[in-house]
Order: sequence, then structure tokens, then C-alpha cells
Amino acid sequence: MPYDRTPPTDPMLTVSGDLLIIAPRTPAPARPAPTNPYRRLLATPGARAFTAGNLLARLPMGMFSVSAVIMIAGARGSYALAGAVTATGLGATAVVAPWTARLVDRYGQARVAVPATAIAALGSLALLLCVHYGAPAWTLFASYAATATTPNTGGMSRARWAHLHRGDPAALHTANSFEQAADELCFMLGPALAALLCAALFPEAGTLVGAVLLMTGVLIFAAQRATEPPVAPRTTRTGSPFRTPGMPALLAAFLATGAVFGAMEVVTIAHAGGAILALQAAGSCVAGLLYGSLRPAADIRHRLLGCLAGMTALMSLPLLATSATDSLPALAGALLLAGAATAPTMVTGMTLVQRLTPEGRLNEGMTLAVTAMLGGIAAGSATGGWMVEHTGQTTGYAVPVCAAGLALVIAAAGVRVPRA
Repeated sequence: MPYDRTPPTDPMLTVSGDLLIIAPRTPAPARPAPTNPYRRLLATPGARAFTAGNLLARLPMGMFSVSAVIMIAGARGSYALAGAVTATGLGATAVVAPWTARLVDRYGQARVAVPATAIAALGSLALLLCVHYGAPAWTLFASYAATATTPNTGGMSRARWAHLHRGDPAALHTANSFEQAADELCFMLGPALAALLCAALFPEAGTLVGAVLLMTGVLIFAAQRATEPPVAPRTTRTGSPFRTPGMPALLAAFLATGAVFGAMEVVTIAHAGGAILALQAAGSCVAGLLYGSLRPAADIRHRLLGCLAGMTALMSLPLLATSATDSLPALAGALLLAGAATAPTMVTGMTLVQRLTPEGRLNEGMTLAVTAMLGGIAAGSATGGWMVEHTGQTTGYAVPVCAAGLALVIAAAGVRVPRA
């Protein structure tokens, strides 16, 4: 039978004499990886899904307190009662949140976050009904205290990034910066959305929409099981993060940093109203995104001290602006610049918390940091309010400066980083 010398049609096949040569197929060029660090971060499999759910769940964190104040003060005619109710919820959160985070570390995010959020959402709805139907005042305190079971959604998201990018300091630095910018964005948009809903619809609308967003976001977040950090076995669990050397001083620095935010908020509202505070949050959001594009620090302790020193210096700008002039644009510019120091400080501090927290207790460690912040906000609000009432609005801006300086001294004296 004659040999068929018809040239093959496949371009990968050639004929040389009586030999059929098969050339290796050249692989298609790989798609280049994104150069933008945030695009690379969100290209992580499953990252966009859990990020979307987490952002949806985090937005109500900036809505609930404003909605409660508007709703209670409008129905009962007492801002004192509204403030006392929200303060009770803040105190309950400081007690309950670390326990919720410990359960998350022990049993997993999905198993704990969903029922804990359901309890918190029911507490918000109970508060709404008690206010609407004129229930006794003690029911308002009890209902709002039930919202303390709300899980630390930002901490759970950071724990997922730490699990997905363990061993990659650059990606983890970008992730922490992204999460801090998301925090600032939610706390900038949340109060405005709450006020808009309460004014445009009905006084209870902010609380109702916030509860729905919280529950929906957590359900979406918890459904992303592929990116959920594994639960540490009981045999490998370590002691409380609070007992780690350097952690108590770091939490004390977070407490003082919270006082910066609480005092700045109260003093600014007394001086120029609450709308201008959005500039501080905007400055922090932009600074956080820019900070995430930088390389992570080789010496994270020195970076934290530098950030705290910068925050101390920039927090003096509102004091200088109000002392020199009564111009609202000058104060607005000062707040914008002061906010630029916030996100880098928080990102570096949270990165250090992750490094100091024992394995398997990451949610608890970050929740302790957030709890310290909440305590500092409460203390700073009270101190700033007392200063405004007894010494004047301009002098009140000295409180954030002193609190930032205190955070710097505490961190310099007590924060230590273990050797890798």
C-alpha cells in the first residue's frame, strides 16, 4: 500500500522525508497579573463575594446610633434619654463583643455570626416597636443592649485576608489598608444615609433598613465557606491574646486613639455641626488607600510610632485653625488633613495586633482592639463634651491632641514585637 505523502493540515505536524514530525504546541501566553495592588487583592478567588457581603453588613454600623437618637428623641422629646440608651448599647458591646469573637474562633464564622446577627437584628426591631408603641423607658435600654451580639464583621473580614494571604506581608498590608478605608467609608456614609431615611420616610426607617442590611450582608458573607478560616483544633488552642507580651500596651494605645476620635467628634459637632466630620473620614479613607499601595514596614513598631507621631502633629491643626480664625473653610481643611493620619495608624496597629495574637484567636484579638477603641471613644466623647461646656469650643480641640500624644507615649514605652 503506497505511503500517503499528502501534507498534513495540522500546523503542528510536518513531514520530513518518510518521517512525520510532531512539533510541540506553543502554549497561549498567560494573562498578566494586575499591577494595581487592590486589583490583585480582589482577584483572590472568593474575595469579591465575601467583601460585598461584608460591606453590606458593615454599612449599618454607622447607621444604628444616629437612627436610634433621631427615633428616640423624636418620639420621647429627650436627647438625654436617647444618649443614655445608645451609651448602654456601647457598654454592652464592650462586654459582649470579645465573647462573641471567642465563639467565632472556636466554632467558625458561619456557625456563630448568623445566629448572633439574628439576635442583634431582633434587638433593633424590638427597639423600633417599643419606641413606636410608647413602651416603658427600660424596654428601650433592654432592646438596644441586645444589639451587642452583633459580630465584628470587619474583624472577620480581616481574619479571612490573613488566612488567604498568610506568608505574604505585602498582600496583607494592602488588605488591612483596604479594610480600614472601607471602615471609614461606611462610617462616613452610614450616618448620612440614616438621617436621610429618617427624614424622608419615617423616624424608624433608619433602624429598620439598618437591621435588614446587617442580616442580609452577614448571610451573604457567611455563605462564602471556601474563604472561611479553619477552626483551630482544641489541642492547639492557646491562651488569651491579652496575655501576649506587648498586647496590653497596644490595647491601651488603641484606647487612647479611640479618645482622639470621640473627642474630635463631640468638639466638632459643638463648633460647626456634624456634617463637616465627613471631611475627616474622607481624608482618612483616601490616606488608607494610598497607604495600602506602599510597601509594608520592615520594622512595624517603628512604623506605628511614626504614625502616632504624625497623628499627634496633625490633630493639632484643628486647634490651631480655630485659635487663629473662626473660618469654617479653615477648619474644614484642618479636619481633612487631620483625618489623613487616622487610617495609616489604624492599619499599622491592626497589623501589629495580627502579629501579636496567638494562632486560632485572631477574631478575638482584633475584637479586643475594637473594644478598646469603643471604650476610648466613650471616654473621649465625655472628656471633649466637658471641655466644651466648661472651657469653650476652641479649647476642646486640645483633647484629641493630648490623647494622640498619650497613645504615642504608651506605644513607645510598652509595645514590643516578638522576633519572627
